[in-house]
Amino acid sequence: MKAEQMKADERIKTLRSVLYFIEPYKNRLLVSILMALFTVVLSLYLPILIGRAVDLIGRIKETGSKEELLTLLIAMAGVAGTGALTQWILNLSNNRIVFYVVRDIRKQAFGKVAELPFTYLDGHTHGDVLSRIITDVDQFADGLLIGFTQAFTGIITIAGTLLFMLSVNVTVTAVVVILTPLSLFTANFIAKRTFGMFQLQSEARGEQTALINEMIGNQKVVQAFSQEKKVQKQFDEINERLGKYSLRAIFYSSLTNPATRFVNNLVYAGVGLAGALYALSGGLTIGQLTIFLSYANQYTKPFNEISEVIAELQNALACASRVLELIEAEPEAADGAEAVRLAATAGNVELDHVYFTYRRGQKLIEDLDLRIRAGQRVAVVGPTGCGKTTVINLLMRFYDVDSGRIVLEGKDIRELTRSSLRAAYGMVLQETWLRNGTIWENITFGKPAATKEEVIAAAKRSRADSFIKRLPEGYDTMIGEDGGSLSQGEKQLLCITRVMINLPPMLILDEATSSIDTRTEMRIQEAFTLMMEGRTSFIVAHRLSTVRNADVILVMKDGCIIEQGGHEELMALKGFYWEMYRSQFVGA
Repeated sequence: MKAEQMKADERIKTLRSVLYFIEPYKNRLLVSILMALFTVVLSLYLPILIGRAVDLIGRIKETGSKEELLTLLIAMAGVAGTGALTQWILNLSNNRIVFYVVRDIRKQAFGKVAELPFTYLDGHTHGDVLSRIITDVDQFADGLLIGFTQAFTGIITIAGTLLFMLSVNVTVTAVVVILTPLSLFTANFIAKRTFGMFQLQSEARGEQTALINEMIGNQKVVQAFSQEKKVQKQFDEINERLGKYSLRAIFYSSLTNPATRFVNNLVYAGVGLAGALYALSGGLTIGQLTIFLSYANQYTKPFNEISEVIAELQNALACASRVLELIEAEPEAADGAEAVRLAATAGNVELDHVYFTYRRGQKLIEDLDLRIRAGQRVAVVGPTGCGKTTVINLLMRFYDVDSGRIVLEGKDIRELTRSSLRAAYGMVLQETWLRNGTIWENITFGKPAATKEEVIAAAKRSRADSFIKRLPEGYDTMIGEDGGSLSQGEKQLLCITRVMINLPPMLILDEATSSIDTRTEMRIQEAFTLMMEGRTSFIVAHRLSTVRNADVILVMKDGCIIEQGGHEELMALKGFYWEMYRSQFVGA
């Protein structure tokens, strides 16, 4: 009972959120309601004209006049044509509402991704987030469109039909009203069971999308380790679950139509029987009986449509709840009300007794205390998992420290706006990221207004110009997602060029030359040396040959700095750094 109540509350909450997105288009919604009203009134008036025509045909033999019948036929054609026009306007208006609502939801969901803290993105697979924004929104759009198109006309038809039937005969109308609750009970009974199934279906579909996205992006690794069968087995398991949930959802939702049709047939039979008895006793004319039978059919038809709508809406609401959960997720903490922009910086950085961990109970950075002067080249080395990249994440405020503080030019970085703080750093990571576009667009990603001379000069300094010129269209060559057919080294050169074109006051090089051959690395190191001149630079490296010329080398282990100094000084200590260096260059 509690679970059912929670699901009901969740549906209500989701529906309210959906109404919030519909609210800006209330004028269009009013147009849809009016068009639905006109469509229904015209469709209900048509049987009255037909009934009159039936009675008139019976009297033609006596009067011999056909002019009145011709007038009725012209009126019927006019009513049918006007009804078709209002139905077209109704569908057009509904389609526009759904398009705008879906556009707004998807726009807000995509915008929210940029606001989410890294803790959220780390806790959800990229494929699942992608499924929410693409697949779930599409499913929601389909359900919403059906809901608007059929729910409006269905509800108005039911109400209008009852009024028209009451105006003809109260007793026969009572038969219809008495049997109506059966349809409502049937639809409600099934709807309660379909929402949960559709929700499980959406979750499984998101899980499947995540796996497909992950495997397509890493197919080389899968094949290199001969994991095709294991991955296929994992996919089959998710696919089996998705099939099971889908079949259950479809089974319950497919019961609505035949169940409500059975009830509707009972209503139609009841109207026919009661109407026939009244007609025999003279209480109804044949034309009026025709009107009632037509109304009985029109009255019961919306129940079939609404039952289908309910099933579709359950799926739509289940999908909407997933994308709304993304939209309503807690965003990254906003800049404080008193946060100021970092106007300029020389690059004086302090880490004042910093503590940080990604997961509670799992220690990482503990009591990290460090002073870095402007213009210093600081290398951070140590074994995998010691916290090197975490320090970079904290400097850029991708994560906030648990305790302690990071100070830039005497100011706690939490008192600075994130955008101005991050603009002060140029960052080249081990993992390259390139967008789908031209070489030029990728290089100028952080400086769209860069001139041709600036771009070419930056490419020459990074040693990327030579390979770019060999491409079919040079700087205008289109590259696919994540660099397309470029080699890993070429992609890294483009990322380095992207930083060189901005030359911010501080640099972060996180394994920036890890994918480049030794000869090219030596040339890039020369460019880096020029680029780092007068700039505070943080160099994260595994290859110790790249950090020998650093002003300060920080040796990290288990989140703490265990050694600190220049290369010669650390070698003289014959400590952990000495051991690491010998392990890389023994026998060299």
